[in-house]
Amino acid sequence: MTRDTLRFVDVCSGAGGLACGLESAGFSPTLLLDHRPQACETIRANRPHWNVVCEDLVEFLPDERPESLDVDLLSAGLPRVKASAARGTDSTDELRLVEATVYLLHSVQPRALLLENLPALVDSAEYATVRSFIEKELAHLGYRFRWFVINAADHGVPQERRSGILVALKEPWFDAFAVPEPTVAEHVPVGRALLPSMKARGWTDAEEWAAQALAVAPTLVGGSENRGGADLGPSGTKRAWARMGVNAGALADEVPGPEYSWPRSTDPALMVKLTVDQAALLQSFPPDWRITGRKTARYRQIGHATPPPVGAVLGRALATALRAVHRA
Repeated sequence: MTRDTLRFVDVCSGAGGLACGLESAGFSPTLLLDHRPQACETIRANRPHWNVVCEDLVEFLPDERPESLDVDLLSAGLPRVKASAARGTDSTDELRLVEATVYLLHSVQPRALLLENLPALVDSAEYATVRSFIEKELAHLGYRFRWFVINAADHGVPQERRSGILVALKEPWFDAFAVPEPTVAEHVPVGRALLPSMKARGWTDAEEWAAQALAVAPTLVGGSENRGGADLGPSGTKRAWARMGVNAGALADEVPGPEYSWPRSTDPALMVKLTVDQAALLQSFPPDWRITGRKTARYRQIGHATPPPVGAVLGRALATALRAVHRA
């Protein structure tokens, strides 16, 4: 690790999407934390040299892990907070993880914090109590902060995926941070993103299918850990997929082969299904990033992940700010 390398701790790491993006922006993790063994296995399969701790964030004690202290950045791609929890009517796991991440700042003392969650957390009245708690803690610890929403499609991800972002920095570095501007002139449609994979087994109608799949994908959702099999989302999302000729009610084990005859039907049940690997492409994981586990577990990891290009663009903006002023 060079002196110019920026060090970070990543919590609720999931399949490693946020950490992967930060790595490409010049950050190196000193510790990654997630409580799900399958997620930890995925990260270790891709980055065996990374220090992965499989433990509940609420139980994590930074003082017992000195490598987590005094880093440049604390990042968290947190599970999305339910509105009921935000109003104080239900103490959910999602809310306790937000609180635990903020309390980590007291011990870790990073120069910067990056928190990714649902867009409503940024400005919805339903989440005012959560925002107030976070902002008071940040001010108490000497951080200045900025809330904003970023759309993954504006950064080359073939998916309409809006995320609420909180960036906080200590005073010397805050003014050097700028919210990232879109990095692509036009959004990448599903057909263009998936055509190479659709053609991989010789499906003769792949080009025609891709030519009509001209929208970006709806937001991929991982769903509940306690819910049944994998599908691409709720009913409104399924209708959006059907307009692109995709059956969103289930995932296929492989892409169509030469024997598959595209029915060109308006019945979603007869439309082509996507594979888990194609879901990873829509989330813009690197082609060699391996998501471990069985089909449903793999899809859930992908659906819950922060797209790596989003992590990269935020990482570059943070790196610019953190390098603008010599560390005190």
